[in-house]
Amino acid sequence: MTTPRLDATHDPARRSWVPSANEPGADFPIQNLPFGVFRRGGDGTPRVGVAIGDQVLDCWLLSGAGFLDDQPGAAAACRTSSLNAVMALAPEERLALRRRLAGLLAEGEEPLPAMLVPQAQVTLLLPAVVGDYTDFYASVFHATNVGSMFRPDNPLLPNYKWVPIGYHGRASSVVVSGTPVPRPTGQRKPPEAAEPVVGPSRQLDYELEVGAWIAGENALGQPVPLAEAETRLFGLSLLNDWSARDLQAWEYQPLGPFLAKNFATSVSPWVVTWEALAPFRVPAFPRPEGDPAPLPYLTSDANRECGGVNVTLEVALESARMRELGLPPYRVSRTNFRQLYWTLPQLVTHHAMGGCNLRPGDLLGSGTVSGPEPEERGCLLERTWRGSEPLTLPSGETRAFLEPGDRVVLRGWCEAPGATRIGFGECWGEVG
Repeated sequence: MTTPRLDATHDPARRSWVPSANEPGADFPIQNLPFGVFRRGGDGTPRVGVAIGDQVLDCWLLSGAGFLDDQPGAAAACRTSSLNAVMALAPEERLALRRRLAGLLAEGEEPLPAMLVPQAQVTLLLPAVVGDYTDFYASVFHATNVGSMFRPDNPLLPNYKWVPIGYHGRASSVVVSGTPVPRPTGQRKPPEAAEPVVGPSRQLDYELEVGAWIAGENALGQPVPLAEAETRLFGLSLLNDWSARDLQAWEYQPLGPFLAKNFATSVSPWVVTWEALAPFRVPAFPRPEGDPAPLPYLTSDANRECGGVNVTLEVALESARMRELGLPPYRVSRTNFRQLYWTLPQLVTHHAMGGCNLRPGDLLGSGTVSGPEPEERGCLLERTWRGSEPLTLPSGETRAFLEPGDRVVLRGWCEAPGATRIGFGECWGEVG
C-alpha cells in the first residue's frame, strides 16, 4: 500500500481567485476540489464539474476550450455525463488532472469566470452510474451495540474480527442527496403476533456512513493486493443507507438484509478525491489487546501507519414541526471515521480477493460509523437503544424511529494541524 503523497495542491497557503473558496471554514477550498455531476438549469445535459467555494467549475467547458489538450484521457473524461470515465483514468492521470485544476484556480492565475456557475443555480446529480453497491459492517462499536441488543451474551459473532463483513446492496436505488425517501412496505412480525403482517415500516432508520467510489478495473479472477488497493479508491462521499429495522429483524436470517435496505441509499453529490485526503490520513484503528491480527493479505506496515482517514461525521434531525417553528436541526450524534475496525484499503482487498472484478463507479459503503459513547452512535437503532430511550427534539416531540416529514442531514469534514479544512457538503433526505 502506497503512503499518502503531499504536494503543492495541499499547501495551506494557497488561495484561489474564487473569493468564496478562501472563506474560513469553507467546505470547498482550493485544497479540496471534489468532483461531481451537475445540470445547468432544469433540463441541460449532465456534465462533470468541480466544486470551488460556492461555485462549480464546468469541466466540460474547460476541456472544450483546450485547457486539457495535453491530457487527452482527462480531456475526454471531462466531456462526459458521469464520473465513470474520470474514475477509469490511471492514477497518474487523475493526479495530473488535480494538479492542473489547482493551478488554473490558484490566486494569481488568469480568472476564468465564464467557466464558473454558482452552485445555487445548478441541479446536482448522482456522481456516477453505479454498477454495483456493497455495504460493509466495519465499525466494531456499531456491530457490538447491535449484537448486544439481540445477543447480550455474545454480541460479536466469531468471524467479525477476522473477516470484513459485507453484503451486496441494490445499485438501482442509490440516489443523490435531496431525493425523497419512501417509507418501504414489507413483512414484519411484531413480538406479540403469531404470524407476520404486511404493511409500511414502523421503524424506519438512517445509517451514518461513508461511501467509497472505486477507480480503475481489475479483470475477473484477478485479486487486488493491499499494496495496490489505494490506487483503486477514487474518493469518498457521505452515504445514508436507510434501513427499515422491523422488516430487517424478520427477514435477515439466513441471508441478510433484503427489502429492509433496498428502497433507498442516499449519497452526497460531491466526491472528495483520495488525493485530497492525503493530509488527513491517520493510523489504522488500534486493535485491543487480545484481538487477532489481520490475516497476511489484510496487513502491511503502511496500512497500520496510515490506513485510516480522519473525517468528523455528524448527523442532524429536523422534523416537519421543527421547520414550522423555525427551529434549527437537532444534532443527534457526532463521530469520527478513523474509528473503523477495518480500513478502506482492507475492504477493497477483501472484496476482490476471490477474483471479483471491481469497476469504475462501483460504490462501497463503510457500514454505520459509531464510536464508543452514546453521542457517537450512528443510527437511531443504537441512539435510542432499539426505541427504549427516545430522543426529545427541541419542538418537544420524541423520536424512537423516523416519522413522516423528518429530514436527516449528514455532514462531514476533515481537519488536521498544518492543513486547510476541507468538507463534504451535505447528504440529506426527507422521509415520506
